[in-house]
This record gives sequence, structure tokens and C-alpha cells, in this order.
Amino acid sequence: MNWLALVSYFFGGLFAANAIPHTVAGMMGRPFQSPFAKPPGKGLSSSTVNVIWGLFNAVLAYLLTLHVGAFDPRNFSHALVFGLGALLIGLQSSRHFGQFHGGNAPTRS
Repeated sequence: MNWLALVSYFFGGLFAANAIPHTVAGMMGRPFQSPFAKPPGKGLSSSTVNVIWGLFNAVLAYLLTLHVGAFDPRNFSHALVFGLGALLIGLQSSRHFGQFHGGNAPTRS
């Protein structure tokens, strides 16, 4: 098995998962944190910037997953490393963005 392809699938999963919140927030017309905000990753970027950033992440995911090696979603190791990349960015994002949106310590209503 080509370990370089597995690394590529891991990052493909990471970028695929990262595309989701940026694209969704942007399409809903909501500002959201992005690397282009001031300060980066903490301030808010416009909905337009987030749609563009989400699309860029989706293109990277596509290239890393489908143009390196021979990704097969039915192959357990391929799906596992793709999912692991998505899971790790998801956990990191939940902790990072939770500090701004109250998700790290939700209150009871």
C-alpha cells in the first residue's frame, strides 16, 4: 500500500470536513471565522469570503482524494484515513470555535 496516498487521503478528509462549515455559514449569509479575518481564525470574515474559502477547501479535498493514488471508498484503510482526517479537524474546530460560540461550556436554559 502506498503510504503517500494514505497521507493524501487523510488531508483530503481534513479539507473536505473544513469546507462544510465555511460553505454553509457563507451560504446562510453569516459571517464566520477564517484565516483571512483579523485576527486570523478569531475574527469574522464575510459570508462571501467563507463561500470562496469553503470552495477552495473542497477543491483541495477533491485533488488530494481523487487525483493521488486510486482512492476507493470501499477500501477500509482508504475510508479510515479519510475519516480520521475529517474527525481530527472536526474535533479541533469544535474546541476552537466553541470558545467563540459557547459550544465548549453550554448552559442550561
